[in-house]
This record gives sequence, structure tokens and C-alpha cells, in this order.
Amino acid sequence: MSLRVAIRRRVGGDTGFELDVRLETAARRVALFGPSGAGKSLTMQAIAGLLKPDEGRIEVAGRVLFDSAHGIDVPPRARRLAYLFQDYALFPHLTVRQNIGFGLTRGWLNRHGRRPLPASAQRWVEAFHLAALLDHYPAQLSGGQRQRVALARALSTEPGLMLLDEPLSALDAGLRVQMRLELARLQAQIDIPTVLITHDPGDVEALADEVFHIDQGRIRGHGPVPINPAYPAARPTL
Repeated sequence: MSLRVAIRRRVGGDTGFELDVRLETAARRVALFGPSGAGKSLTMQAIAGLLKPDEGRIEVAGRVLFDSAHGIDVPPRARRLAYLFQDYALFPHLTVRQNIGFGLTRGWLNRHGRRPLPASAQRWVEAFHLAALLDHYPAQLSGGQRQRVALARALSTEPGLMLLDEPLSALDAGLRVQMRLELARLQAQIDIPTVLITHDPGDVEALADEVFHIDQGRIRGHGPVPINPAYPAARPTL
């Protein structure tokens, strides 16, 4: 992964925030680690195509997603990314079935629909044990179940990169430990590179091979993450 993102934003008066992130890595699981307001989410949004950098280049797995010098800006839907938001961003008026199938087939806004899910989605329904919950609504689910639904929806698009935006911060301490282990197991099972943003060292230890410390819009240091035997090995080479 090669990343060079420059974003300049003025926030009232003469003050502003400037993001200038540069990183290059062969790691399959990358963490951007730092405090709130460091620029982690802006970097993630730029990778996803939700925010256009003022300048720079974004290349993932040999695909150039953005290059200001050559006028390249791949639309978000064409970037083949799975984006797991911090609050999971499930549609409250849609069932689990419809949330997972949203974006795969037309007509999923019909809240009474019970059509079968495509095979690419059914795979994750089975993997995350969601079959009994397909006709439930998000309000009827636990925090862990909502996360599994969000993961199933994201992975059903068969992405080339998975983006995890503080995926465990909304969970209580006990569930956070359990879901951290489940995410580590998932990474071991699928061959999809991951970019994680977090302020929790436990997430970095479990879910990353290399960590980049970001603060005030700059990378301040980086290095490999020591292997913890408590988590599955998920570190294939490119």
C-alpha cells in the first residue's frame, strides 16, 4: 500500500488543520493509531473516496485510486472497499436481510421483501450465524449482532480492501474483547488487506501487523506490531 494524502482545511478565522500523511507498507493489516482529532478519519475518508485530497496519490494492492498529478479519482463505488463505520451505519427501517443485501440488488428498500440473498451475501450470513436474525430490525439486535450484520453487508460486495473505523469503540469492555478476537479470526480466514483506525492499543495488538502513529495530521513514527499468541496469526505476505 502506498499513500500520500494532503488535505488543507481552514476552521474559522486564520486557524486551520492540515493533513499531510505519507506511508508505504507491504503489511496486510495496517493500523493508524492516534488521539481524536489527529487526522485518522480524514485519511480513511480519503482512501474510501468520501473526501477528495487537495493533492497526493493513493495506491492499494497495485490499484491507483487517486492521483492528483494525473487526474485520477476513482469514484467510491468503484474502489471495491468495505467500510465498517464506528456506529455500523445500519438502516433502522430495514431488516437484517435487507441491510445485508442493500446495494447488491435493486429493490431492497421494500421493507417487506423476503427474497433470497445472493450467494456472496449468504456466505457471510452463515459465517456470522445470522440466519435466525434475517427478519429482525437493528433495534432488536445486540451490539455484537449489529457489528456482525455490518461486517456481512460490507464483505458481501467482495471488496479488495477492508476499512475499519474504530470498530470496537461502541462496545462495552467485555464484548470488545470478544469481538476483537472474532475480528482477528476473520482476518485470518479471508485474504483481504485491512486498514484500521483506533486509539486503543489493544486493537492495534490484535488487528494489525504494522502501526503508524499519527498526530496533528502527520505520521510521527511507525513499526511492526509484536505477535501476541492470544490472537490468530493473520500475516500473509504480499
